[in-house]
Amino acid sequence: MQYDIFFSISQTPVNGHLPSEGEMFRNFFHQVEAADALGYEVAWLAESHLSSQVQKANAKPVIPHWEGEVGLNVDFLQLSHQIFRRTKNIQTGSAIMNILCMGGPVAAAERVAAFAALHGLDPAEQRSIHVGFAAGRFDFMNAASGIVPKTPAEAAAGRVWKNKVFREAAEIFLRLLNREIISADQIPTQFFTASDFRTTEQWEQVCAAYDGKADAGIPVTKQWEFERIKIIPQDWRNELVRLIIGSHDPNTQDYVNTFAPVKVFNLSITRPEIIDETHARMANTFHKDGGPWKRAYMPRTVFVFINNQPHLTPDQQTKKAHEEAESALGIYWTALEGTLDPGKVTRAANNALIGNPADVAKQIVERFHPDDRLMLWFDFFNHDSARVVQNMEAFKKEVAPLVAEYHQN
Repeated sequence: MQYDIFFSISQTPVNGHLPSEGEMFRNFFHQVEAADALGYEVAWLAESHLSSQVQKANAKPVIPHWEGEVGLNVDFLQLSHQIFRRTKNIQTGSAIMNILCMGGPVAAAERVAAFAALHGLDPAEQRSIHVGFAAGRFDFMNAASGIVPKTPAEAAAGRVWKNKVFREAAEIFLRLLNREIISADQIPTQFFTASDFRTTEQWEQVCAAYDGKADAGIPVTKQWEFERIKIIPQDWRNELVRLIIGSHDPNTQDYVNTFAPVKVFNLSITRPEIIDETHARMANTFHKDGGPWKRAYMPRTVFVFINNQPHLTPDQQTKKAHEEAESALGIYWTALEGTLDPGKVTRAANNALIGNPADVAKQIVERFHPDDRLMLWFDFFNHDSARVVQNMEAFKKEVAPLVAEYHQN
């Protein structure tokens, strides 16, 4: 089993304390340096754009009850340079890089190539960046970059339209990273069809908004128009860039693997049958240049609420960990929706790792495959950096050995 770590760098008030931006970044570097020393393999970094606090005042706020900023990291690549300068072994990953906004897929591809060229100047450097890419969670970030529906039919299509745009962006992004010379007319035009929609009613709404016959499908406007281009630099080491897609759509996962080896993000809350189906399908569709598909190519995100405080008994540690989990999850759901939903807190807690080290080890063995890669989230609504590091240490020094012992037996 492999253990990675996720950092949200989310500037939100906890127990009445709202850290400054400087405090947030200092805490982050304290924690990532500790993660490196403890042997975590990849530091996955949340990436966000534009102020969610300011967006609350707009006509269509996406998270009107959220206090502070969802995330402070706006550039995974710049932050990676800082991390590699401060650490020895840990790699970095974006969770996720939005390739629609802030310049779109062309700019994103060129930034990745530029990073890889600089990072790889030292021939002894073997640490990779794991470029997780997706369409972004909040559409206001994309809209600020001009990524909006261009026709009434596209507006009516909603999330289906966004998925089509992401597929267009992903092809441009990957083909440029393949060092191809491409033009927009080489990117296939996409169409809405009835099979794209979950209900007949949704498809009929899109058809009603379209000024034409939909028998052969409704064309989707290309977001990026350009003549022949090639990104620079070109001379960088492929092994320093690993790709991973943040889309749960099987067709998109398979499509991107026609261009390059692209792994898949998934969540601990995903149903087991979907996890198994994804592994089985990717064993057949993963790009041949990436070698055989491995379970570790689909990291599983999971909250960790662990307590090993020595002044408490094991039962007291378990009780305290559950209290901490309920508090953090309660703050989260209240921030998202404005009211506390005990049912959602309970469901989230059921998917988290909670308890003393022995509890957490048992939960891992029961829920995960021995070959899985876990992306562990310790800083969830917790600005006590010393305690976050203590929990990271408890996991690596106490939980991980117990899990290994279970698997050996």
